Amino acid sequence: MGYYSSVMGSMLGGAIGDALGNPIEFMSLAQIRAAHGPDGLRDMVSTEVTDDTQMTLFTAEGLIRARLHHIDPVGAVRNAYLRWLDTQQFPEPPPADDGIRNGWLRQEGWLYAKRAPGTACRSGLYAGGRHVDVPAPGAVGEINPLSKDCGSVMRSAPFGLSVFDAFETAARCSYLTHGHPTASLSAGAFAAIIHDLVRGESLEQAVRQALDRLTGYPAHEETVSALRAAVHLAAGPEPTAEAVESLGAGWVAEEALAIAVYCALVESDPRTALLLAVNHSGDSDSTGAICGSILGAQHGFRFLPPEWLDTVEGRRTLVKITYDLLTEPTSHSYWTDRYPL
Repeated sequence: MGYYSSVMGSMLGGAIGDALGNPIEFMSLAQIRAAHGPDGLRDMVSTEVTDDTQMTLFTAEGLIRARLHHIDPVGAVRNAYLRWLDTQQFPEPPPADDGIRNGWLRQEGWLYAKRAPGTACRSGLYAGGRHVDVPAPGAVGEINPLSKDCGSVMRSAPFGLSVFDAFETAARCSYLTHGHPTASLSAGAFAAIIHDLVRGESLEQAVRQALDRLTGYPAHEETVSALRAAVHLAAGPEPTAEAVESLGAGWVAEEALAIAVYCALVESDPRTALLLAVNHSGDSDSTGAICGSILGAQHGFRFLPPEWLDTVEGRRTLVKITYDLLTEPTSHSYWTDRYPL
């Protein structure tokens, strides 16, 4: 497996996990089993992705622009999220009337669908305006200072695939919408794990390195505790949905990351791991998306279930933007037209 396959796998795997968990996101485990049988959901019943994949695409777009134009990635990602916000407010692309509303991604019509966008993501972008000062990881941010829902984690895989410092950039960009330090550090840890996986590290080693880095920041206790619980649980009995639920429901950042890491550690087969990651009483699409990104980075896109890979919504868009994320941008008009300043 090569670097290209791993990077592409992370982006596509996240979308697969997102779509897999989407139909059961707001169902209890008992309701899932009543609807799909005693073993819960066993196959993809809807190919539609959610705001998790939408925002992941715009994260990647912001990072491409930052690299191309040699600008601060936080500001570039902020502008990209404002373009995502347009997709949640308009039925089709609004006029490109300023420097924010431009580029090819915002023209993708399928993105103009509301798929339960996170409250903190929307309110944070409304509150912040065009320019936001973000603190160092582990601090309390000004925007939504009490929010640590998983919205800043589920969109953060591309930070681990970019040329920028994965942990620091993801953690800082978390403050664009979520002010709680646990949200920041969980996003940073996830991006760091992805970074190490696509460079050939084992998942166990990537998690250990993320834990080592986390302990160097203030307010790391919740994220470190959740990840350690996931590692400990993965070394125990056979995996069950009840074991997943012992780590939480995934609505908050550290729980979503812990569930995803646990499922990827305890199950070597991506299909089985993804099904484990979504069959619980919680934020099934986000835990599925985070786990899918990890599995894709770990195994490469060819190891993902082909029937899910071929049908997931937005596949062509994901492949296009991942290709651009992988490629060294130049001043050629291809780049400047697609990713203007």
